Amino acid sequence: VQLVESGGGLVQPGGSLRLSCAASGFTFSRYVMNWYRQAPGKERELVAGIGRAGGSTNYADSVKGRFTISRDNVKNTVYLQMNGLKPEDTAVYYCKTGWSGNDYWGQGTQVTVSS
Repeated sequence: VQLVESGGGLVQPGGSLRLSCAASGFTFSRYVMNWYRQAPGKERELVAGIGRAGGSTNYADSVKGRFTISRDNVKNTVYLQMNGLKPEDTAVYYCKTGWSGNDYWGQGTQVTVSS
């Protein structure tokens, strides 16, 4: 199982970024995918999740209305479109999946929101 995030960077408050997570080594379309983030000194938190077919999504209250999770089961990729970014969104963002009691994480991508 391999999950590779990309798309992070430095952005000004109010800006946008789209994160991607390319998956391989498993049947992508069979599993729920999630985005988490971890800010310095804080615990890792769930940001958004998406069901196998993409029709079911859920979001942390702090990002509702600003972030959108989506997936492409042909490209084996999950995305996180982030709009209206705030300094408090600064964190390392990780994608995650799992089954049978095992969790699989990517290496993370840094998002920094600062003027």
